[in-house]
Amino acid sequence: MSNNEPFIDILRHDTAHVLAMAVQELFPDTQVTIGPVIENGFYYDFDRKEPFTEKDLGTIEKKMKEIVNRDEKTSFKVMSREDAIKLFSDKGENYKVEIIKDLPESEELKVYYHGDWFDLCKGPHLESTGKIGKAFKLTKVAGAYWRGDSNNPMLQRIYGTAWESQEELDNYLNILKEAEKRDHRKLGRELDLFHFQEEAQGSVFWHNNGWTLFRTLIDYMRKRQEEAGYEEINTPDIMDKSLWVKSGHLEKFGDNMFTTEPREDRVYALKPMNCPGGVQVYKQGLKSYRDLPLRVAEFGKVHRYEPSGALHGLMRVRAFTQDDAHIFCTEDQITEESKKVCDLVLSIYKDFGFENVSIKFSDRPEQRVGNDDVWDKSEAALREAMEATGLKYSFNPGEGAFYGPKLEFILKDAIGREWQCGTLQVDLNLPERLDASYVGEDGLKHNPVMLHRALFGSLERFIGILIEHYAGNLPIWLSPVQAVVAPITSDINEYAESVFSSLKNNGIRVEKDLRNEKISYKIRENSLKKIPYQLILGKNEMEDNTVTLREFGNDKQEKIKFEKLNDFFQKKCMMPSHQ
Repeated sequence: MSNNEPFIDILRHDTAHVLAMAVQELFPDTQVTIGPVIENGFYYDFDRKEPFTEKDLGTIEKKMKEIVNRDEKTSFKVMSREDAIKLFSDKGENYKVEIIKDLPESEELKVYYHGDWFDLCKGPHLESTGKIGKAFKLTKVAGAYWRGDSNNPMLQRIYGTAWESQEELDNYLNILKEAEKRDHRKLGRELDLFHFQEEAQGSVFWHNNGWTLFRTLIDYMRKRQEEAGYEEINTPDIMDKSLWVKSGHLEKFGDNMFTTEPREDRVYALKPMNCPGGVQVYKQGLKSYRDLPLRVAEFGKVHRYEPSGALHGLMRVRAFTQDDAHIFCTEDQITEESKKVCDLVLSIYKDFGFENVSIKFSDRPEQRVGNDDVWDKSEAALREAMEATGLKYSFNPGEGAFYGPKLEFILKDAIGREWQCGTLQVDLNLPERLDASYVGEDGLKHNPVMLHRALFGSLERFIGILIEHYAGNLPIWLSPVQAVVAPITSDINEYAESVFSSLKNNGIRVEKDLRNEKISYKIRENSLKKIPYQLILGKNEMEDNTVTLREFGNDKQEKIKFEKLNDFFQKKCMMPSHQ
């Protein structure tokens, strides 16, 4: 067993092998393909004519426990390509043969055995199947194309989770149950926020309620950015391919870009990132060192190709809006500007209820632009900035952007899941590639440093995170509908209209429920919509010029005078302020 790989990953890898063993013992005609470890678990892809059912998962789990009890010993052999191909060909494992043929000639081939069953694998593995214990659970079946290519056969992917103890497994399964209740796709339908459909895969159809939430986030961020000294721009969604060649995006990010058919001998690309457009605005007019730092924000819609199988509600889309900003500064200003970004992002997350935030430092990836000297300078500057903030951070090697190192801000939600949202990147490459410059104190032209900064990241994804964090019960200032006026009987409708109009005219997002239904039905229906306040009006309220308030999640009712109602809601619905 290797000391370089965490024990939990090895345990999960062994459990994936035991899953494949169990499937082939139960369904001998099934071919196995790949079975990697993933976050909190593992999966294995199978080629089988009949679909796996939920009932099959229980049967497979039972067989896995039998294999654990058999405590099959683990061993491995190093094989030549010819011997390995023959071994898997004789077994009818065509996918394994294809994998072997695609491997470099120089790569060492290992075949791991658990008893008589074997698999092509780099390892390491535990000494025997009994070592994995029984703290595992198969969670679901999904479809997956072989090698992620829709032109290849569709396989069946069985997901599972495995832990070192039953207690850890139980805790994780409870989180999964809670996550299912909070699923933003389910709540999005129930709260009438958005939908998706096949004609626009990976793009959101926002309904009025969802778009109200979207606009509220932009209003909030616009206010915070103005207070922090940002100006706002907007750049085209589609630009000539030549700009993306010059920026390096087409070379390093081209597989994720949408391009047009040639028109008038020109090819255009939908922007996957906002930064090249931001540089074009910066370049209009001569800039001096006295103009820097220049903080330029944009709520820019970007488009990136994601395989259809990877799309996941608001969390993984093909079209999304970034709260991007680009700070053009001198090298001497990197530390102070980076510190300001860190302070701003942590303050913003706090306003949304996220106080548990971790930071990762990601350095140069394999696919990148620029020479190592520039990367050395960029990484040193960002490290120095992080040291100056005094904030704790961890390293995430090789995960920087292709043009510069970055910080990743990771939120922990109400049920303990982590979400990577904001980023800060130091870029000494793009300004030079796109000819951005300023006149320095020495009278000469210099390339500015470009800090790329996103705080929500994707607004779509951040909304999905908010919905799941709050289980749909958003804070009142974010709620698309903040109150609903519900008269008990129709003869109270006129009074209800006056209450509704008063709140509406004072900027409260209020609805009225004048349906000819029992009040108990109205209360139940509006509670399902998770509306923060219901204003119940009956004969007594009309005569007393009062309103009875029912707060979502609170059984107690409160009476309030009509004339005090607007002040009550103005305070409750106020956007967080930092001036």
